[in-house]
Amino acid sequence: MSDVKQRSTFVTVVAWIFIALSGFGALIGILQNIMIQTVFRSGEFGHAMQTAPGQPSLPPMATFMFEHVQWFFLAMLLVNLFMLACSIGLLKRRNWARLCFIAIMILGVVWQVVGLIMQATMFSFMRDQFSAAQMQGAPDMGAFFIAMGLVSVVFALAFGALFGWIAWKLASKPIAAEFGRA
Repeated sequence: MSDVKQRSTFVTVVAWIFIALSGFGALIGILQNIMIQTVFRSGEFGHAMQTAPGQPSLPPMATFMFEHVQWFFLAMLLVNLFMLACSIGLLKRRNWARLCFIAIMILGVVWQVVGLIMQATMFSFMRDQFSAAQMQGAPDMGAFFIAMGLVSVVFALAFGALFGWIAWKLASKPIAAEFGRA
């Protein structure tokens, strides 16, 4: 009598998980952006940063991020809002949301690799700073940096694999058929 399409549990669970995560991320992003716009853009903060005692030069990537911190926080807020919209669309079985969600998952895999490169750059800089401090009696931090690097790689591989699997599953024919595409 009625042609009711079967809705997969996978899509529903993924949609609800990412609605919760991106909704919470958007809330945190709003609060962070309020803080960034009120504290870091104040005249007092700018004056304090200009009169701070000389620090060793940071890697160019870190310097760029510090100089443009408000844009990074705004971008993260926008990504969370976009993810929230895509998650709701995924729950409602909209094909545009499925395609956007696949793209976001693939970008998530790429972001894991970029994050590892950025961490390696910062760890290299920090190792050099701690090596110089070690000559003045500071403890050896080499094992700490190795442990942090290993944990970072494990998490990046796990999240990269998870995001890749979600993208692959959403691109599969049975799931695409659920969205009206075969």
